[in-house]
Amino acid sequence: QLQLVESGGGLVQTGGSLRLSCVASGRTFSDYAMGWFRQAPGKEREFVTAIGYIDSSTYYTDSVKGRFTISRDNAKNTVYLQMNSLKPDDTAVYYCAARWRTKITTLTTRDTIRHWGKGTLVTVSS
Repeated sequence: QLQLVESGGGLVQTGGSLRLSCVASGRTFSDYAMGWFRQAPGKEREFVTAIGYIDSSTYYTDSVKGRFTISRDNAKNTVYLQMNSLKPDDTAVYYCAARWRTKITTLTTRDTIRHWGKGTLVTVSS
């Protein structure tokens, strides 16, 4: 029902910036909490950040605090991830995720999320 399409990934040097976008189509976007997860080669998919569906409260994993910023534009059905001061350890496939009227936090397990994008690859060269 809900479709998520990410864009904005690519190759960037250490210290550079990228902005990822995730466009949603289907049910009312404002009723979904939105989040970003990532999966590096040989590692498990992990939580990165999320934003609420009512008050737009945000959550970040410790490793990206101060460098990444999540935001949403309900008029455009889009969530963004601004990534600054990128490091090689940020290299991963980044996935957009959505939960209908349910918060996504640092404690959310990925198996509870029903809606995922197909991912966009971010590669940070050293």
